[in-house]
Amino acid sequence: MRDKNYWSTIRTSIRNKLIAGTLALIPVVITFFFLKAFVGFFDNIINPLLEPYMGFRIPGLGLIISLLAIYLLGLFITNILGRSLLVFLEKWLNYIPLVRTVYQTSKQIASAFSLTQTGFERVVFVEYPRTGTWTLGFVTGQSKGKDGTDFIHLFLPTTPNPTSGWALFVSEDDVIPTDMTVEQGLKALISGGALTPPVTNLYVRPKK
Repeated sequence: MRDKNYWSTIRTSIRNKLIAGTLALIPVVITFFFLKAFVGFFDNIINPLLEPYMGFRIPGLGLIISLLAIYLLGLFITNILGRSLLVFLEKWLNYIPLVRTVYQTSKQIASAFSLTQTGFERVVFVEYPRTGTWTLGFVTGQSKGKDGTDFIHLFLPTTPNPTSGWALFVSEDDVIPTDMTVEQGLKALISGGALTPPVTNLYVRPKK
């Protein structure tokens, strides 16, 4: 006969394996359904337009055509004619109060969090919201005070949703530079610190 400790160990082992398997399966399932919904979104837009001519549906065709259209749009608006038309469209949208607000807000969010067009120069640590606690700040610019003090402009996004935050103007001496790239900083922020590099140049300032 097996004693109770043996069966308890077996049950614990089975439970741990089930938990480990479940935790490994969750991100796979979430990713699968995300991809399915993502592809389906574009298929539901494109396929109804093409199906009367083709007579059948091709899974994923909507995504391929949409990506091609987005690429061509990007190619178009990066030339002189495209930029001119975009400026004209923006001026026209500015005459419509509600549409103007939605468009400008969306444009600012997209510009702020595109890794290639953020305007973020570098990542720093700043003491916030109180002394002794640190958060990541993204430098967006510099200015000089009336007394000659050098200030840097910081954007402090919230975690894990970086579409809101605070704008701070602080002295250069009040921040600690980091070795993180903007992309690494955003990953650290969105992950709640889980993806922060294991070694940083953050240090504890001596108490005054």
